[in-house]
This record gives sequence, structure tokens and C-alpha cells, in this order.
Amino acid sequence: VSTEPGGVEPLPERFELRANYPNPFNPSTQVRFALPQASEVRLEVFDAAGRRVAVLAEGMRPAGVHTVNFEAGALSSGVYIARLTAPGFVQSRAMVLLK
Repeated sequence: VSTEPGGVEPLPERFELRANYPNPFNPSTQVRFALPQASEVRLEVFDAAGRRVAVLAEGMRPAGVHTVNFEAGALSSGVYIARLTAPGFVQSRAMVLLK
């Protein structure tokens, strides 16, 4: 992703749930998502059994790239799924917690 002068990212062209960093992680990771327009969003994390373990973002967010921190210190090692939902858009990504 290129940035404009001054380090400001241009507005995204599409909805996107970006890969978390670091991955694998212990005990926290950053999850980034891009919105081409102001949108109602929900960013959730699920365990391998499909149980929701966290809601990282919920509600209206402005257009742009957003970063949220996922603190997983109380969770067990394993694969977790981050899911971003916005109007007409759903995307999921796997995250690996290694303790």
C-alpha cells in the first residue's frame, strides 16, 4: 500500500479485512480493516468451535484504514477467526495464538 506525502494513506477503494500482525501472536495482535466509505461495521473473533470470543469493533466507522488491538491473554493457544461484517460485505481471516 502506497502512502501519500506526510504518511497519510489514501482512502481505500474497497472493503478489506487485512492480515493481522504479528501472526502467529502472543498475547496480542493488531487487526486492520479498510473502509472505502463510512459504514456500520462489526469485527468479531471466533474460536475453532465457532464460539464468539471477542467483539473488537462495532458501530459506525469513517472511511479509511482502522487498526484495533486483540488481547488474547486469557485464551488458549489455537486458531481463531476474525470476521469483518459491513453492509454487503463479509470477510474472515485466520489468526494463530501460540503460547
